[in-house]
Amino acid sequence: MNTHRAALVAVCLALTAVVSAVSSLMVALPDLARATGATQTELSWIVDGYALTFAALLLPGGYLGDRLGRRRVLLGGLTLFVVATLATVATEAPAALIGVRVAMGVAAALVMPATLSTITATFPEAERMRGVAVWTGLAGASAVLGLLGSGLLLTWWSWRSIFLLSSMIGCIALLASWRNVPESHEPRTGRFDGVGALLAVAGLGIGVYSIIEAPTYGWSAGRTVGGLVAGAVVLTAFVLWERRITAPLLDVRLFRHGGFTGGTLAVSALFFLFFGFVFVFVQYLQFVRDWSPLVTACAVLPLAAGLMPGARVAPHLVARFGLRPLCAAGMTLVAGAMCGLAALGDSTAYWLIAVLLWVLGTGMGWTMTPATSAITDALPREQQGVASAMNDLAREFGGALGIAVLGSILSSTYRARLRTPGLPQPAAGKARESVAAATHFGGSVAQSARDAFMAGMHHALFTGAGVVALCGVLVVALLRSWAGDDTPPRRLRLAGGQTTRAGRPGSRPGGAEAPRAVRQARPSPLLLDP
Repeated sequence: MNTHRAALVAVCLALTAVVSAVSSLMVALPDLARATGATQTELSWIVDGYALTFAALLLPGGYLGDRLGRRRVLLGGLTLFVVATLATVATEAPAALIGVRVAMGVAAALVMPATLSTITATFPEAERMRGVAVWTGLAGASAVLGLLGSGLLLTWWSWRSIFLLSSMIGCIALLASWRNVPESHEPRTGRFDGVGALLAVAGLGIGVYSIIEAPTYGWSAGRTVGGLVAGAVVLTAFVLWERRITAPLLDVRLFRHGGFTGGTLAVSALFFLFFGFVFVFVQYLQFVRDWSPLVTACAVLPLAAGLMPGARVAPHLVARFGLRPLCAAGMTLVAGAMCGLAALGDSTAYWLIAVLLWVLGTGMGWTMTPATSAITDALPREQQGVASAMNDLAREFGGALGIAVLGSILSSTYRARLRTPGLPQPAAGKARESVAAATHFGGSVAQSARDAFMAGMHHALFTGAGVVALCGVLVVALLRSWAGDDTPPRRLRLAGGQTTRAGRPGSRPGGAEAPRAVRQARPSPLLLDP
């Protein structure tokens, strides 16, 4: 195994550890709810506490990798990840579990940017092409692999075994990274933008908190509306702050670039739907269909069977049909498959579910690889840490927002539709808070809980399909403006004060433009796999 291939294996193991940790707990939610007494809202926080922290700290994590050394930050993040997952074994209460998941999210935010930026900054071009494609496919498929591993463990052990598996993967990734990942860093990255980091974390945190808690207090409650407005105000302040300083955490002027913006929007929309769908769907299979955790995990495998080959073949499809048509086709497949999944009943034949999942995965694979390359190609080599962190932020924030929004729609509809005739008030309150508690009562209450859950799932998944369809239209328009831009590239100021040519198809990672004839010959900015 050559040096770069060994490094690719190491960073992919690290990627698998942190991405699978987002989804691996989802298949255990029914068991966890019964064991800890967690409400539906607390279940959302147990999953989203990790995803939200992960997303909110990705940009600082990318900066630290650039400044301190990507290998060093990767090893530190993996160490913290292993320690935090082992600490979960000693937790009992839902609040303590949420706290440990937040610590895991901090570690993941250090790990993930270093994985992609190691590939884009240290691999030669021929191997970088393959590395990005492998990384992209694995970033999506790891979530499904996490579900499968959890399903296997829950066949014999409790939900705590899932964290032991995560710590084991983290230990293997730590050893492999220590031995095989080369050090790389960019010392000219400017001063750390602490104010920007605080504004980003506060804005994202306030907004997502308000969405997750909305079913408890009501969408029209002053607390919910005020929280959403406050989150929007803080994020607006973040944008204004980033525009005025010379060394921003994120140069928001990059969003003037159609490829960068289109790629970011596509990735965010796909993972909004993906993680929100998995959060809802695995509960449907267990609460409504009464399938075991292992059967549930296996039932989702057709999604990975479409996603990984779809991501791998995407560079060749772009070479033949172009980037914009492929993104349009991929996002159309995703929205169409989700509409079909949103219409499922409580006895729909599994073969139909499997076909829809395969189509969903294929559409995601077709879209993710070109979208990821569009983001990373928009920045020069010395800012690949920030580029990969932005790509990761789009994924993880989209996922955190998807879990929050679709989970909140599910919870709100469930509470509104549930009927508990004959139950005393304390028991009825528990049934409204938790599907697991409602199904435990049996009889008409359990059937009402299943019907209410189905109604919530339909509303949530149709909402997700609508979001992807709308974003697909915007992505195609943005990529059209990018492909059709024949004006000279703008000079963008980077963290540290230097300037670079960025954002044109055919730009080299270091910022120097390729000859015009080469730019015209390339079908897209995607790194093609020879």
